[in-house]
Amino acid sequence: LCGCLLPASSSSSLTSAMLRPAFLLLALLAGLVSARPLVRHIRSTHEFDRLLKKHAGETGLPVIVDFYSDGCGPCRMMAPVYKQLAKEIGQDKAVFTKVDMNDPKTYELAQRYGVRSMPTFIFFYNGKKVNEFSGAGEQQLRHFTQEVVRRSDIENVVLKRETLEEYYKEKDATKSAEDIDKVYGKCAGMTRENPKKECVGAAATQLVRGLKKKYGQGPKLVPRFTEEDRMPSSGSASDKKKESGGAKSGGGASGKADKPNLHLANKEELLAALEKLQDAEEDAAYEAEEDDDAEFAHAWTKGDFPERVTIIGAGPAGLAAALYAARAGLEPVVVAPPIGGQLQGKGVDVENYPGLANSTGPGVISAMRAQAVEFGTRFEAELVDRIDASSRPFKIITNSSTIETHSIIVATGAGSNWLNIPGEYKMRGGGVSSCATCDGAAFNGRDVIVVGGGDAAMEDALVLARTSRSVTVIHRRDEFRASKVLAQRVIEHPSIKIRWNSTLEKITGEVVKAEGADDSAEDDLDTPQQKIVTGAVIKGVATGEESAIKVDAVFIAIGHTPTTSFLQGIVEFDDQHPGYVKTLGRSTKTSVDGIFAAGDVSDAIYRQAITSAGSGASAALDAERWLSEEGLGNEAAEFEAELLAELMADDDPKESLRDSYNAYEDAGGRMEGMKESARVEL
Repeated sequence: LCGCLLPASSSSSLTSAMLRPAFLLLALLAGLVSARPLVRHIRSTHEFDRLLKKHAGETGLPVIVDFYSDGCGPCRMMAPVYKQLAKEIGQDKAVFTKVDMNDPKTYELAQRYGVRSMPTFIFFYNGKKVNEFSGAGEQQLRHFTQEVVRRSDIENVVLKRETLEEYYKEKDATKSAEDIDKVYGKCAGMTRENPKKECVGAAATQLVRGLKKKYGQGPKLVPRFTEEDRMPSSGSASDKKKESGGAKSGGGASGKADKPNLHLANKEELLAALEKLQDAEEDAAYEAEEDDDAEFAHAWTKGDFPERVTIIGAGPAGLAAALYAARAGLEPVVVAPPIGGQLQGKGVDVENYPGLANSTGPGVISAMRAQAVEFGTRFEAELVDRIDASSRPFKIITNSSTIETHSIIVATGAGSNWLNIPGEYKMRGGGVSSCATCDGAAFNGRDVIVVGGGDAAMEDALVLARTSRSVTVIHRRDEFRASKVLAQRVIEHPSIKIRWNSTLEKITGEVVKAEGADDSAEDDLDTPQQKIVTGAVIKGVATGEESAIKVDAVFIAIGHTPTTSFLQGIVEFDDQHPGYVKTLGRSTKTSVDGIFAAGDVSDAIYRQAITSAGSGASAALDAERWLSEEGLGNEAAEFEAELLAELMADDDPKESLRDSYNAYEDAGGRMEGMKESARVEL
């Protein structure tokens, strides 16, 4: 410890003393780790590489990876779907993992595999990438997962060396041992992760098929990994065999063979075991904290009566309406996917909402949701397809459900606008995005462009400037229309350049073979590919001159359009502001009784989180007042009260009185004249 040299014996004693706590910890924890988590959260590149190698060589299971970010709306939407799929598939069929794109310890993985948008799902088998896709596609996720699991099951075979030798003795005795070794070695060499150097998987199947074609019958294949190997247990089958063997050889009544042989382990083995146990403990703790099942804890279920208030949208307007309606006892239902809207995707701090300093957009939405839940709000995590207002009660039709409701509050906010220029649609997911918070982390240390001049563009530029090498803001005017504070920050930022009086004319890119794909494979429909933005063409507004620049990503931030298309033909729209719902006077009422509008769907002027929340509260108050005027109360409670009254009315009150307990009868049956008789006796 002090740097002086020690005799060999002293050094050995010191090492033993230092490792003694590790011995004790291993002994205590050895029996605690019984299984891997349902969805494993990767915390380092080293951990991921070790995981891939383990399952390629020891279990043969495919590894599925979800590259996500907490600030990404589609990532939040897919989280419960991903965990549910992991439950359905089973831990003996695949390994499900997650990689946080904002974690510097795992960002190298995103660069290695070319992740350029989130969420991105990559499928590994036998240590190499076999497929991938980006976006919130549940059907794609299920399809690719089932495909890689099916491949894993089919290729879970091994041709033993002795089996091949016996086969050749029967079918072709001229084959020498050297010839057999050559054939077997060639087969074994075709598999990437093959520590035992056996003829396995697709190579074994191909060899058997060729031998069958040549000799009429092929050698027998056996499972490479047993069910015991694939099940998530504290040790592999081989480990259990070793322990069993050790127990038999140990003998004796002391039972020492049943205990870990820690005295036989060296320092490296102990540290490796300790690291493994710590990983398992951290995974278990993370599972307990990040339980995606909480998403379903307050889910809507269909009842016998229509809902009184249903709110479409879960931004500030929708959640404020939910809070007010819930506190009024209306038990509202909020219909919205957990993607979130503009505030959900806001990566910089929310500085203009009173009382919420140093809070991010996702944090504000999470707090609003928790408060609404506390008072009885329920959630249906679906997108609304259409509304049927032809009869009462209204019907809200989603992808998987139909909700009957007496009143509706529309608070769906607005969606991103696009430029509709060449290359914009084609390169989406490969470097073209409208959400810097969602996809910005994928371009750490690279050159990016932001198009726009409003608050959204300024916020995106500042978010990207934290991690990107350079940010170029392209604006068609000679000054920003954003708030002065944000605009000044962008202008003064050393990593941000501004191209005034310019427009983006074209986005260029290419489609290449995905990183990690088998280089020897021919380009076909099964070869994983990815889109990559390589540059952009910028045009000067005054001069008309065009110039090409090299960039790795383009972020479009030119405003939003109200999400109101599902209301076409149902309510009236504002003639002066296309797409915005028309409200009556200073209320939130629309042209249809019982339908109310709040937030950006009806506000073409202010469009702020705080004004949206205020209009959401107003909509809930308007809906409560309208329900009272229409006499639409709690039908379930009223039905129970009527039923109880009917049951009581069916009973004969006189018969009930006769059957009831009578205290006077307990007094000897003298019910009348007791007062007089008592006076006489006195």
